[in-house]
Amino acid sequence: MYTSIYTEEIPVLIEQLANTPEMRRLSDIGMHCGCEYAKFPFYQRARTPYNRLIHSVGVSKIVWNFTHDIRQAIAGLFHDIATPVFAHTIDFLQGDHLTQESTEDKTFLFIENSKEITNLLKKHHICIEDVSDYHKYPIADNDTPMLSADRLEYTIGNGFCVYNMELETLNGIYKDLTVAQNEHGTEELCFRSIDAAIKFTEISLRNSRFFVSDEDRFSMQYLADIIRFAVENGILVSSDLYLTENEVIKKINKDKKLSKMWKSHTEIFAVVTSAEKPENQYCVNVSAKKRYIDPLVLVKNDAKRLTDIDIGIRDQIQTFLNIDFNKWIFKV
Repeated sequence: MYTSIYTEEIPVLIEQLANTPEMRRLSDIGMHCGCEYAKFPFYQRARTPYNRLIHSVGVSKIVWNFTHDIRQAIAGLFHDIATPVFAHTIDFLQGDHLTQESTEDKTFLFIENSKEITNLLKKHHICIEDVSDYHKYPIADNDTPMLSADRLEYTIGNGFCVYNMELETLNGIYKDLTVAQNEHGTEELCFRSIDAAIKFTEISLRNSRFFVSDEDRFSMQYLADIIRFAVENGILVSSDLYLTENEVIKKINKDKKLSKMWKSHTEIFAVVTSAEKPENQYCVNVSAKKRYIDPLVLVKNDAKRLTDIDIGIRDQIQTFLNIDFNKWIFKV
């Protein structure tokens, strides 16, 4: 697995926690919010499935590699433990798709309600409060457009799993990283060379563009509407959203109308757009959270943002930020 590049070893406790039922559930929660069930060419060409457990373990390994702090590493491991089925699609369902924070508010409860996890934490004298909020550890998480272990992992993860990049290339980018103090006086992952920073940011921008693409926004809203219909008609209850995706899909397919809706979702292979709302057709006009990374680079021992150094990257990021979502999207 590509995550082996992150660190040569991790504490046994992290391995034990990653093997609990609450964490293993994430092996059936995809990283692409249900879009990977459609027939978009983007996913058909992917090397291997990419799920939230792989990502979470990867984040934990990165945090451990750069901090060797067990609490920070566990917080990184747990950061997606409360992710519902289809992940951020549920943000679309709850009207929180522009901040994408509603799926994080159950992290403490997931940990607290697991006897296996709490016993392991108590055995090692670790409080839940120390590992239930990775936002307080800047190497694990920070504000856009800074580079965190979370953003680093899904950039490298997509590079390997979806874009079929060579592991040697991704390893070269990763090994260029160190920790430096940023302009806010906090620690942040930082590149030693401009070349590695540019290579990384180009992968990141590829992610950014797809995360807000017409295909992605349409698919997530369509799937959110399927889930909404299922909940409103009693086919699913709110607790079902914290099962596995396979279990929820089975429940959906037991209902004749929902089964047809799900089949329609899985058959989407392309979308088209229009300035005017088409008649007699399912369509969406929805915005999206614009996620991007402007990493630090060491220049004569001084950490600077890549956009302050490279005008090409600055222009690419600005072009991304200027994307207009004001259009109607419908499937071919």
